[in-house]
Amino acid sequence: MFLGGESKKLIGKADTTKIGTTTVPSVGIGTISWSSDSLTQLQNLELQSLVNTACQKNVAFFDTAERYGSNVKTAMGLGWGETERLTRKLLANSLPDEQKPIIATKFTPSPWRTDPKSVVEACKQSMKRLGVEQIDLYQLHMPDIVKPFRAFGISSQPLDEVYWEGLAQCYHEGLVANVGVSNYGPTLLARCQEALGKRGVPLASNQIAYSLIGRQNGAQETIDKCNELGIKALAAFPFAMGILTGKYTNTVLADTDDMDTLTSLATSRKTSLEIRDLTRYAKGDGKTIPVGGIQPLMDVMQKIGKKRRKTIAQVALNYIICKGAIPIPGARTQAQLRDNLGAMGWRLSSTEIRLLENEADRLGFAFEGAGFKRTSEKFVGYGVEKWRLD
Repeated sequence: MFLGGESKKLIGKADTTKIGTTTVPSVGIGTISWSSDSLTQLQNLELQSLVNTACQKNVAFFDTAERYGSNVKTAMGLGWGETERLTRKLLANSLPDEQKPIIATKFTPSPWRTDPKSVVEACKQSMKRLGVEQIDLYQLHMPDIVKPFRAFGISSQPLDEVYWEGLAQCYHEGLVANVGVSNYGPTLLARCQEALGKRGVPLASNQIAYSLIGRQNGAQETIDKCNELGIKALAAFPFAMGILTGKYTNTVLADTDDMDTLTSLATSRKTSLEIRDLTRYAKGDGKTIPVGGIQPLMDVMQKIGKKRRKTIAQVALNYIICKGAIPIPGARTQAQLRDNLGAMGWRLSSTEIRLLENEADRLGFAFEGAGFKRTSEKFVGYGVEKWRLD
């Protein structure tokens, strides 16, 4: 499905779209990397500069979650609420009174949360941490897959419908403007929309891992189903953890004159395991990934970017916009934000989209994550839980 125009510029109007009743920029700002294990003054200044710029340019659409915290704590399923509190602090230091950012956050299904009231209470806690009277978009972080006693033969029925009822209560109590889900495939998505519809609640969004090299394993089918049902898709991992910026193949658009962007894209806070896996995708290992890795696709992206005076990263984000989804790239510096915003205000042509997809398909592999960060599973403290977009 091509939603892009024939290379038309969006002149004279903001590049926006809708999530339910809320108008948002066509590119969001992911906050999963905002907290660090050591919150130094420099890092906080970088984040403050990012938030200031986003507010000044009217692109302050932040996606966070209650389970986001420092890198180590988030990986272990700990540190709940840290990033929500940091988001509140940064916004308080930057926003004029009359300007309101758009904030999306997420509820994490957990074994001790067994009734709709638990969703309502978690929502209120997120509101308090964020310092808002209403959350613009409240999402379930994943299907109900966290079952710590399953390995011992002790299982329980999924509580997805219980959580849907909780979302409906949040909506009817006015705690949230819109409700959404994350990591739902077409079947569960349709069930959720029907269930919420019976309660008079529209399902506004579904956030999944999606990118030019992340269209397999049900991802593209899920995006298509979202477009069919009128549910806005949000795309996590839009850069495939940085692979689609070119930095792991040293393919950064050579004629850019923005050294801040080059520096930002070249630095990394990835773990050694993540870097190992990402390098394998980028350059190949001759086993699971052909030698040369992603370089053939990088060459095509660079050619398109050079023609349009855009970076490879901007081409990657614009592709997602053209497919009807909102990319949510993580950003922790002003330079990264500026580069991400360069994906707005224009559209790839249908010919360019086909060219990119054909080259991506020829690679013969799909991006499934790196290190402990996977596109269809989460490390939840006691182990790894997986889901399928089916």
